[in-house]
Amino acid sequence: MLTSPEGMRPLEVVLPLKVQTYDIDFANHVNNQVYVRWLEDLRMEVLREHYPLDRLMGEGLAPILHSTQITYHRSIGLFEQPTGHMWCVQLGRATLSLRAEIVVENHVCATATQRGIFLKVGTTRPGRTPESLLEKFRAAGAEG
Repeated sequence: MLTSPEGMRPLEVVLPLKVQTYDIDFANHVNNQVYVRWLEDLRMEVLREHYPLDRLMGEGLAPILHSTQITYHRSIGLFEQPTGHMWCVQLGRATLSLRAEIVVENHVCATATQRGIFLKVGTTRPGRTPESLLEKFRAAGAEG
């Protein structure tokens, strides 16, 4: 298992997020479910930048989300402009762990950890993490 040293953000992506009127709940801030959608957008951006989904699936692998843990620190309002950050903290033989922050004006509004697995398409069997993704993660400072 490769792990990034504390404080490093290998394979980080940064994505401006948009608050829509339909994202606002009765308490007049972004509904908690919206953060899950934003995490999906961020995860797809990690793939787009570091190992495109069409390439991954063309190799017979699908990235499957296993778990999501979110901690909400500060609410986000309709006219605020959040930015999402996501990076990889661990890559295993068939698994990955990602961390994320949703930030508004240097204030961390939410943090999240997501864990996933690469599965062979058409089966429920784990596939191997692509070697070139592991190499990219090592080159970014991961150890293990």
